[in-house]
Amino acid sequence: QLQLVESGGGLVQPGGSLRLSCAASGFTLDYYALGWFRQAPGKEREGVSCISSSGGRIVYADSAKGRFTISRDNAKNTVYLQMNSLKPEDTAVYYCAAGGPFYYSDYVPLNQGDFGSWGQGTQVTVSS
Repeated sequence: QLQLVESGGGLVQPGGSLRLSCAASGFTLDYYALGWFRQAPGKEREGVSCISSSGGRIVYADSAKGRFTISRDNAKNTVYLQMNSLKPEDTAVYYCAAGGPFYYSDYVPLNQGDFGSWGQGTQVTVSS
């Protein structure tokens, strides 16, 4: 059974940092594009960042550029999202997702529908 499990969320003060992790089981992430998405209360789920299966292409939402960093460790079957300089508007449930397989390509899906496997989410709250 394919499963993604996020961890690392929590409560942090504005300006603080968090590192989210997403571990896969039941399949290897090597061939998959990976993404982080978030959904704030009353809002639609939005993309935050995605990394290709090759790791050679990364895209960020404008809101994440310069503050967030996505990375993947295929040996650990895990994808990360390092979030720095957090703002209250970053408060949301964060989800990781896997799309593909795309077999070590630089392709990054731009539609959420292209991601077939999703985690259950982890809450990030930025508040003083």
